[in-house]
Amino acid sequence: MRQRWVDGNRFSLLENGEAFFPRVYEAIAAAQKDIFLETFILFDDKVGRALQQALVAAAERGVEVDMTIDGWGSPDLSEEFISTLTKAGVRVHVFDPAPGIFRRVHLFRRLHRKLIVVDGSIAFIGGINFSADHLADFGPEAKQDYSVEVHGPVVSHMYSFAQAAVKKTRDRRRWFRRREPLAPTAKPQGALAAFVWRDNHRNRNDIERQYRLAIRLAQKRIVIANAYFFPGYRFLKALRHAAKRGVDVSLILQGNPDMPIVQYAASMLYHHLLSAGVKIYEYCDRPLHGKVALVDDEWATVGSSNLDPLSLALNLEANVMIRDREFNAELGKSLDRLMNESCKQLSIKDIEEPTWWRLTRSYFLFHILRRYPSWMGWLPTHAPSLKAAHRSQTTASVEAATQEA
Repeated sequence: MRQRWVDGNRFSLLENGEAFFPRVYEAIAAAQKDIFLETFILFDDKVGRALQQALVAAAERGVEVDMTIDGWGSPDLSEEFISTLTKAGVRVHVFDPAPGIFRRVHLFRRLHRKLIVVDGSIAFIGGINFSADHLADFGPEAKQDYSVEVHGPVVSHMYSFAQAAVKKTRDRRRWFRRREPLAPTAKPQGALAAFVWRDNHRNRNDIERQYRLAIRLAQKRIVIANAYFFPGYRFLKALRHAAKRGVDVSLILQGNPDMPIVQYAASMLYHHLLSAGVKIYEYCDRPLHGKVALVDDEWATVGSSNLDPLSLALNLEANVMIRDREFNAELGKSLDRLMNESCKQLSIKDIEEPTWWRLTRSYFLFHILRRYPSWMGWLPTHAPSLKAAHRSQTTASVEAATQEA
């Protein structure tokens, strides 16, 4: 595994857009050198326009700004919106924009990361996109979500990753390596952390592997809040074994889903998990979009990866793994509030289905799901291009760099 754990980090939990967007805009306003931003969704709404204004202001004062959006997740940005950014000097990259009809097999291999790195010294990572539906005033469909603000040595790993993603010049990469701080001689104070990503080459299973390792080592408590929950057999087996050995295992899943099929897919797993002692809570206040988890009193993760076939076998994702009691307690307090105030806890009695259907489902779980989603990873991979949006067009030029998928 290429990822490294480093000590001496600080993390602040940012719940929903009300906490996340102001901190991001403040960091952008204070930027002096460079900004790297990746997002799956960017809309031309009040949130998208606020980000546009912040990036334009940074570029106009000489900050180098690279923004990467997914061509499928952000399909409707106007020529005027893009042109305002590029005229100010913002380099806008579109991930795999509008591939031809014969490349539709790659439709679901998306850039799903939500990552921002400012000056190599502060970073943000989580599940929050740049769209107004992450704010409570959006209404009943506003999303419940999380991100985290990161300070410390792990930011240098995120910074190096973000640079490589847009293929900065060779001299620029060397400059960064010269500037990376030397390891301190004394043990640094702060959280232990690792920046972990998934791609379709050397890091296909790194995020899932970190989850399963934490679950296997759990002794007291596991809480997972995930919007799209349909993992593979080994993940489910690890959860069941944890519950059977006395670990308090709780899942917070969607009860008011943005897509009904999401809740139906997760519900296929309910009897299998509940029968082993796993607790299932459906969050009902509004759509759940978070991708967070904690184990015992120290381990936690925040990132973009769902626990479904798209995130675990196809999309480009990124999470930060954290070992810190203070952050674990902060995240635990938020998740406990969700379970106590906004969730319905399910029991086996709530699952009314014929025995024949449950047996059929068990066959599916044990004889097909154990090979899934790894089967999805067998689909052809490609190296989608990052194409630069020019001043006078929102479609991409042919010339820009490529990025591994």
